[in-house]
Amino acid sequence: MKAVIEHLASCPSTNSEMAARLTAPHGAAVTALEQTAGRGQRGTSWESEPGANALFSVLIRKNVPVAEQFIMSMLVSLAIKGSIDRTLAEHGSERRAKIKWPNDIYVGEEKICGILIENILRGALIHRAIIGAGINVNQTKFVSDAPNPTSIARITGDRIPLTPFVEEVIESIIERFDTYYAAPDPYKLKSEYMDSLMWTDGEHPFTDDFSGDFTAHITDVDFDGTLTLSNGAQYAFKEVVFNIPPNH
Repeated sequence: MKAVIEHLASCPSTNSEMAARLTAPHGAAVTALEQTAGRGQRGTSWESEPGANALFSVLIRKNVPVAEQFIMSMLVSLAIKGSIDRTLAEHGSERRAKIKWPNDIYVGEEKICGILIENILRGALIHRAIIGAGINVNQTKFVSDAPNPTSIARITGDRIPLTPFVEEVIESIIERFDTYYAAPDPYKLKSEYMDSLMWTDGEHPFTDDFSGDFTAHITDVDFDGTLTLSNGAQYAFKEVVFNIPPNH
């Protein structure tokens, strides 16, 4: 289906704007050139130079079982990764994005996208999901203490037309959901997600509260989002830290 996209110059948060549109249809979206109170996971903020990046929220109405909320996370991260990869290729870069569990998007060991999914429940179903994302597109200088940011423009050296890019990303997300829920195949989806994850081979530095610092790689992610490492340890979201070296 075709997205219904509302473009705003500025707003506190595109997720908040989308949440206020209670009767909006499936596939409705809000974009903004600037967020004055943009939010990330667990109350973090998202640095974005006004007019430089893709800031948007998409409304999904699928009545998905609560147990499938990580399925939704996989669908979103794969859709956004695909859009970033297509744009990198179109602008001559051979580099490609990877997903940092659970759903951040990185190129190499530099973060290019953050995702925030907020679910509205009705009984045992996710009645509405608001998918918010910030993708670094044309910003080349970052002043916050956020670790290792990058952007499409930094990677390619090109300035990317912002409106066509953000509209393509939104359409890709909606298409992912509509295609998947027309004929669900969770094992195929998980296989694609695992193939797109960073740190699935070699030895990489992690930290948890029990073991402290150690090295391992990812061997599995369950359908509920549980992460399994090569040392046999399993983690829910926020229980383990990826010790990505700073790029400066």
